[in-house]
Amino acid sequence: MSEQKTNESRRQLLKNIGLTVAAGAVAAGTTTVVQAAEKSEEKKTKTTKGYHETQHIRDYYNTL
Repeated sequence: MSEQKTNESRRQLLKNIGLTVAAGAVAAGTTTVVQAAEKSEEKKTKTTKGYHETQHIRDYYNTL
């Protein structure tokens, strides 16, 4: 009887270890995704600043 009880506690320990590892992997993946999103936002803001010659602006210059 005590042998069966020991096996159950080992199983529970292994389940808890597995859940902890899975939760850690999810947390690490989430922070990586958030950091990647922040970097892409920085790139978007850097490329949209300043003067950009568009077709609308070229048409205006042609009327002068």
